[in-house]
Amino acid sequence: MNWDWLVELFTSGKGIPNAVVVLALTIAIGLLLNRIKFGSVSLGVTWVLFAGIVLSQFGLQIDPEICHFIKEFGLILFVYSIGIQVGPSFIASLRDGGIKLNMLAVLIILLGCLTCYGIYAVCDHFDIKSGEDLTTMVGVLSGAVTNTPGLGAAQSVVGDVAAKNMASAYAVAYPLGVVGIIISMLLIRWVFRIKIDREAAKATRSDAPRTVRVDVRVTNHAIFGKTIAEIGRMTRSHFVVARIFDHENQQRIASGETELQENDILRIVVNSQEMELVQSLIGDVVKVNDEEWGSASSHLEKRRIVVTKPELNGKHIGDLHIRENYHVTITRVVRAGIELVATYELRLQMGDVVVVVGRANDLEQVSTILGNSVKRLDRPNLYPIFMGMFFGVLLGSLTIPIPGIPQGVKLGLAGGPLIVAILLAKYGPKYKIVTFTTNSANMMIREIGISLFLAAVGLGAGSDFVNTILEGGYMWILYGVIITMLPLLIVGVIARKVMKMDYFTLMGLMSGAMTDPPALAYANTVATNDRAAVAYATVYPLTMFLRIFAAQILALIAMSMA
Repeated sequence: MNWDWLVELFTSGKGIPNAVVVLALTIAIGLLLNRIKFGSVSLGVTWVLFAGIVLSQFGLQIDPEICHFIKEFGLILFVYSIGIQVGPSFIASLRDGGIKLNMLAVLIILLGCLTCYGIYAVCDHFDIKSGEDLTTMVGVLSGAVTNTPGLGAAQSVVGDVAAKNMASAYAVAYPLGVVGIIISMLLIRWVFRIKIDREAAKATRSDAPRTVRVDVRVTNHAIFGKTIAEIGRMTRSHFVVARIFDHENQQRIASGETELQENDILRIVVNSQEMELVQSLIGDVVKVNDEEWGSASSHLEKRRIVVTKPELNGKHIGDLHIRENYHVTITRVVRAGIELVATYELRLQMGDVVVVVGRANDLEQVSTILGNSVKRLDRPNLYPIFMGMFFGVLLGSLTIPIPGIPQGVKLGLAGGPLIVAILLAKYGPKYKIVTFTTNSANMMIREIGISLFLAAVGLGAGSDFVNTILEGGYMWILYGVIITMLPLLIVGVIARKVMKMDYFTLMGLMSGAMTDPPALAYANTVATNDRAAVAYATVYPLTMFLRIFAAQILALIAMSMA
């Protein structure tokens, strides 16, 4: 039987069938190798990259244009899913620690450039051939920090020969650039003896007080006879009175027009930062357990209802008039794992879980109004995904002119979709755009995207990868590892020891400062929350801009010295 067709299918390097089978085999082998662990550590999906490199040495290739498309499309899928995940908490993260994170990312970039130039200067002084060319070192730098747009920007300002050398240095340094970031994370973890379960528990405790529930007895004579709405205006704070024990020991649902009397007991849900302010105005904190609330008035219940009606997406809670019409109080809204105080101004989103208190019959009516049909959420909403990709690519292709630079800077096919996804997730509901995606669907998109990206990068390394290393490129690997790890370890120690940064945020900072999706994919497998993803998204836009800018500046310096 003639098996030439099968050999040609894998090695022709042409056509769609060849691309599909080679990519599928590469990803399958890489994910199978994911089971290999070094102690308790696995490289995760990064194995797909090494599977691609090895298979390319055995002649398995795909069409370069198809390979390039797969790489970019996979990257777009990955970063878009990250943006949708972190969007709801992104703006808050900018306020809470965004400046600090971005300054640390800038320090990593600066140290990386100084390390690159330092290696060039040492090689030039001692006449070490593999490092005497600064343009080649710019390629090593781009590979070491896994930044393809920076490579392209640097190539645009040099000649064809120098551009080719850059590309070779980039390809050699890139694989261990990915691994070097992960190794840096592991070294920080080992040096500071970080236990993931303890770190997760600490992070959970620090995340928890977004909303708190407290029982307060009305003792302030200044508010006797005033309504809850008036108190809210006096404090300018965000709180909800879920239930009230009045001075006659009767439990009832409170509304904005409820007047407070001496010794009323209020069960309040409030932002932790505003708890002391509300408490100081109303009165003394008292201990009333849940059993007492329940036994005092068994006709009131608490339920969790899921918002599944598309027409409610973007509506203010106050616009629904739930409390006025149904005597039911919405106390909290759980969104993407974050608890929010259910103020009248808060906009609902598809997939929100609202915590409500009221009578059983009233709760049934409210449940019907909000939807509470989990099956409806199982159906994917593809429109915002492809619309977001469309506008993301447009944004990423927009050239930003920089004085003194021959070509402007672009956010690229990763930065643009990431920013658009964040903005859609945060502000889409305001404009009636449903951006809800189930966690399982988001994870599927993310894993498919990063697997395609890594497989394409590995296969694109080419059959001359080993020859390049043997002919002196092994020194580029050494230089790349130094450029990758030295800045990360210096900043990692500063962030952990001086700034007391939690490990999950630190991993996200490292991944984002290196604009490295595989490292983030590894961090997400370690983290038990979305802190790594939030930190990555926080520093990524500025980092991408500066990486491109720095690569072009170094290339221009190299040209001026030639």
